[in-house]
Amino acid sequence: MEQQNLLDSSKKEGSSRTAIDEVLKANHRYAEGFTQEGLPGWPPSLKLAVVACMDCRLHVAKLLGLELGAAHIIRNAGGIVTEDVLRSLIISRYMGGTQEFMIINHTKCGMLTFKDEELAARLQQETGKAPVAPARFYTFTDLEENVRQQIRKVKSHPWIPEGIPVRGFIYDVDTGRLSEVSA
Repeated sequence: MEQQNLLDSSKKEGSSRTAIDEVLKANHRYAEGFTQEGLPGWPPSLKLAVVACMDCRLHVAKLLGLELGAAHIIRNAGGIVTEDVLRSLIISRYMGGTQEFMIINHTKCGMLTFKDEELAARLQQETGKAPVAPARFYTFTDLEENVRQQIRKVKSHPWIPEGIPVRGFIYDVDTGRLSEVSA
């Protein structure tokens, strides 16, 4: 709310400040008091990698009680295990030393509200251009089944060790609670 008020007040004053300008100001304040220098990039202290949705209601570090340097956090729309997420998990495991993977989807996810074909048609209509990429948007209709699918994608990859724990959860955006999804 405070960030929105900053943006609203700057626009009322006739300023052309943007959201990026505002977050750059916040970064300047953050950097002035920065005390985390020297943290290693890997291994993360908990040896944990988390795949989560990009939704702005998920503050992954806070909801998991993570300090800076504790885990690798990989985010995208829907918390989908895409080829790039697999690439990141493999690097996290073999170069970063992670030993557990966690997948987090959430209630009221926007990826439940449309279908790939609908968005592709809309984009082609609005832009007048045929897409080259992405080939898919990975929408879904069943939250729990989507979590299970992501777990299976990770576990079935030949470069992910068979014994590595891969667990999935649904975050409730109204209560802040995580519920584990049985694989």
